[in-house]
Amino acid sequence: MGRGDYLGEFEHIVLLALMRLGADAYGVTVREEIERRIDRAVSLGAVYATLNRLEQKGLVTSRTGNPTASRGGRAKRHFHITGHGVTAVNRTHDALRNMRKGLSAVRSFA
Repeated sequence: MGRGDYLGEFEHIVLLALMRLGADAYGVTVREEIERRIDRAVSLGAVYATLNRLEQKGLVTSRTGNPTASRGGRAKRHFHITGHGVTAVNRTHDALRNMRKGLSAVRSFA
């Protein structure tokens, strides 16, 4: 595997949020899912910057939904993880699992 084959921490978290949200994944719901699950404040700008980068890498696709009155006539941009994205998540999980093997006290380092 070459350099860049593994996901960064936030990319990894965003892709996992997309997997959990399915068809309901757009910027705001991704941010809410991350904040709710890992108790970490995240800016919407950081979420969209990461989603755009993941789309450029081919790990995510997006589509524009229909405009809604509740959004002032603006449309939501929905995101979906690609097969390459799932592969990247699995590859990163495997790498972390292999790095952890044999470490009996991972949580006690302080």
